[in-house]
Amino acid sequence: MLELVLLTLAGLSSLAYLPLTAFAPSKWRSGIKTLPLSLFACVALLGGGPVWLIAGLTFSALGDFALSCTGSDARSDTEQSRKGSESTEHAFLLGLVSFALAHLCYAIMFWGSVEAVSWLALASLVVLALSTEVWLAPYTDALRGPVRGYVLLICVMTGLALSLPAGLRLASVGAVLFLCSDLILSLQLFRMRRNTWQARGAGYLLWGLYILGQGAILFAFLGRFDEVWGLS
Repeated sequence: MLELVLLTLAGLSSLAYLPLTAFAPSKWRSGIKTLPLSLFACVALLGGGPVWLIAGLTFSALGDFALSCTGSDARSDTEQSRKGSESTEHAFLLGLVSFALAHLCYAIMFWGSVEAVSWLALASLVVLALSTEVWLAPYTDALRGPVRGYVLLICVMTGLALSLPAGLRLASVGAVLFLCSDLILSLQLFRMRRNTWQARGAGYLLWGLYILGQGAILFAFLGRFDEVWGLS
């Protein structure tokens, strides 16, 4: 019962944040954004989930908080939200590192369940990673090194997710949604003009994909999918 209450609160807070994706940074905005993944982590802990799942969700919540403080997830007019002060840059790097650690935790968790590596999936992700050298890396300036490392980690994580057995296929879907969310975020941050309908739409879409992806990974490794939807 408590798990269902926490999941409901996570869903409501996710919906509450959706219209705030275009707002300027503020304490209450950061709080709302951090809440869904924090509640997911609590659900994983209470449900006896793998330690790597709990860690991945916790690092994700920290990443959400850090990026919301920098304004990197908002369509602000201020140049500070993209480059900004030294403290803003540090917060952005904290968010990047936090999500990189989340992907590392998920990769370790997935590796423990992989029975046979999907080389086709890995090859496709290698192509995707290499393509970022054309459409992403040249636009990242001083962040080129960290962004390259992040791209490598998320592609490894997704490749392992796509190699999971049938019983964990929901996590495979979740990892792909997470990857799509990050791809949209990279376009929004480095390739889109601010305060355009494309940028605002990207913010809504990436948030929805992100929450659905994280929820799918959570449900898959807690074995709660059937229970949550009343199918058990």
